[in-house]
Amino acid sequence: MNISKFPRIRLAHLPTPLEPLKRLSAFLGGPDIWIKRDDCTGLSTGGNKTRKLEFLMAAALEEDADMVMTQGATQSNHARQTAAAAAKLGLDCHILLEDRTGYNHRDYKFNGNVLLDHLHGATMENRGSGLDMNAELENVAEEYRSKGRKVYSIPGGGSNPVGALGYANCALELLYQFSQTGLRVDHIVHATGSSGTQAGLITGLKAMNANIPLLGIGVRAPREKQEENVCSLAAKTADMLGCSGVVEPCDVVANTDYVGPGYGIPAPDTLEAIDLFAKLEGILLDPVYSAKGGAGLVDLIRKGHFKSGETVVFLHTGGAIGLAGYSHCFDIPK
Repeated sequence: MNISKFPRIRLAHLPTPLEPLKRLSAFLGGPDIWIKRDDCTGLSTGGNKTRKLEFLMAAALEEDADMVMTQGATQSNHARQTAAAAAKLGLDCHILLEDRTGYNHRDYKFNGNVLLDHLHGATMENRGSGLDMNAELENVAEEYRSKGRKVYSIPGGGSNPVGALGYANCALELLYQFSQTGLRVDHIVHATGSSGTQAGLITGLKAMNANIPLLGIGVRAPREKQEENVCSLAAKTADMLGCSGVVEPCDVVANTDYVGPGYGIPAPDTLEAIDLFAKLEGILLDPVYSAKGGAGLVDLIRKGHFKSGETVVFLHTGGAIGLAGYSHCFDIPK
């Protein structure tokens, strides 16, 4: 698995820290919990999409693009990091934002990630819910191309085989850190949505014969659809890396019990996870991805799925800036 042969631009602060969560582990009374701090990748407050963008933006420059376009939900971490990467590289950025929650709160519509999109100089269009957003993206990209722009379009979440290379590379980084620290890891857990993070990780782990189960906690799609999406993208990523067939369907596992009312809408266990990580470890989770992953981690420990004596690594996908768009969800003294 030779990732170095693919074009890449260094945007992230790597390797990200791997740290023990001693107080949370003691509070839950189960396994030893460690956290992989991909909220610390450095680009515009960080997050997992920066790893993907190292390869995606390099591909854009290889194609001589002068504009990148992408799409996501209103409070999209991916959109914010794409806008920041474009600003750093001197490219224009245009974003399509989909209303997936129906929230009309001012902070949700204009603060958090949306504010940073503006600060990075991106232009934006809004869309209602239920559309094929990647198709919408391509339609708008063609409009710009007809006007002479060289547009490189990036799917939602940066989740295509090029983007997934970032998390195949993260798998190598994790295994090196485990080796250097002498950490024997029994499980890796993370939030999974557009599939690129999970697909890249499982491809890298399987290619390196790591024998560490990977669990994605779903934030949107039903389990069968989520696993199908991840498996399909993992197969394409493995093909690109020259290790076709390394990922089997049984390797791709998603638990979608913690989606709650819907994508981007926090459930009570989402808010509890935010509270626990903030008050016990000084770590901020976001209400859309990492806190739903955290809710799954906490509940599965309480149910005995992850046991005392085991070591679980939780991969933090970032996005805490999105908390500024969700002030209406928290009981904040006036």
